Amino acid sequence: MAHIATKEFIALFTDYPLSSQEPNNDPLVIAKVFDTFGSATWYLTELDPIDMIAFGYVKGLASDEFGYVSITELESIKHAQLGIPRIERDLYFTQQPLSQLLKKT
Repeated sequence: MAHIATKEFIALFTDYPLSSQEPNNDPLVIAKVFDTFGSATWYLTELDPIDMIAFGYVKGLASDEFGYVSITELESIKHAQLGIPRIERDLYFTQQPLSQLLKKT
């Protein structure tokens, strides 16, 4: 069962398919997902709703970088002992340019 890729989540990206923000030096972050048991946070700027591939900026892994991520794969990551999803969407996130987010973190 999809807990990130809901209808509401997909609708957020209607105007932001993959490569749509490529010419923008300061892309608008449409959604934020994060590891509830770790330090990783994905600031998503674009989405392919068919293949569930997103593009954005990740912080908190080996290095902070732009790249592609599979939403389906993120949804499959579970806490080893509890069996609950580790990656969740921040439902209270407000869309904003990436530069503003990076100043805050």
